[in-house]
This record gives sequence, structure tokens and C-alpha cells, in this order.
Amino acid sequence: MRVIRASIAGTPKGPARDDVLALVSDLIWAHTAPAHGLEHLRAKASDEGMDVYFFLRAPSEDAALNQAHAILTGAHAPLSAHGYHAATMHR
Repeated sequence: MRVIRASIAGTPKGPARDDVLALVSDLIWAHTAPAHGLEHLRAKASDEGMDVYFFLRAPSEDAALNQAHAILTGAHAPLSAHGYHAATMHR
């Protein structure tokens, strides 16, 4: 199991509310294929918006990073429609 953190930015400014965290989690889950190896997802408020933690089945850190990137690419349009975008990803 590998963990990748993605910072999500968007409107409004400041820490995300619980309903926004749930919305972003649902949008990501709805646009994630089984092949991406996503086991669990956790969204937490941060000073800049939110951090999303991807718990992934992956053979390496690089593979997990690529999988998380593919997940966010697939969810880009619905996230953008709500004013959110992935700002950075971290191992």
C-alpha cells in the first residue's frame, strides 16, 4: 500500500468545509477506474483548501504517483466544474 497526497485548491479561499470535502471525495471516486488501484481516499481541510490522501495498491512509489496523477486527470473536468484543481502532489 502506498500513500500519495495531493493538494487541492479552489474556491472559496481558506480551509474546506466538510460538505466540500465530501463532494471532492465523491467526484474523485466517481471518476476512478478499478485499474488505478485506489483502496481508500481521505480528504482533509488545510490552510489553502484541502489535501487528498490516496491509498493505492502499487508496486512502487513512482507507480503510485503515476496512478494518483491518472486519477486526478480523470476527475479534472468535474473538479474544475466546481472550481477545484490539483495544485501539487507529494509522496
